[in-house]
Amino acid sequence: MMRVVPIASFALALAACSTVPDTPAAYHPEARSYDVSRDASADVDAALERAMSSGKHVLLVMGANWCHDSRALAGWLETPRFQQLVDAEYELVFVNIGMPQTGDGHNLEIARRFGLEELPGTPNLLVLTPFGTLVNAETATSWRNAASRSEDEIYDELARLAS
Repeated sequence: MMRVVPIASFALALAACSTVPDTPAAYHPEARSYDVSRDASADVDAALERAMSSGKHVLLVMGANWCHDSRALAGWLETPRFQQLVDAEYELVFVNIGMPQTGDGHNLEIARRFGLEELPGTPNLLVLTPFGTLVNAETATSWRNAASRSEDEIYDELARLAS
């Protein structure tokens, strides 16, 4: 009986190891600091004015420095591939929203201004026309898994929303 216990324990340990995924965690660049605005409302207004002149959309990224997914999304936006898309199609604004899911939110009136009454987490990605119409109301608050999304998935979504 004494011999069965160690063998059974070893077998269980091997079985547990076999459930570990074969592929490593998804790679994503991570911004060292989530660039946030000192006057978020004024920056959003300025981006809308620039969009009106340029014919671009506004890409409003609402997140926080504490948030791994916010920093991952910001990191992708800093890469040359994404910068080329953003420069061609968007006026980009980062807005710090703190921790809205715990009641410690900041700049939440900006989300309400564009029709989002609640931000369940971070980040949120709002695409706005130059007139301030929210293009992606159905997906704006669905970016809480940005660090798990692939580069192509994020890029394709941003390219689709720009058209």
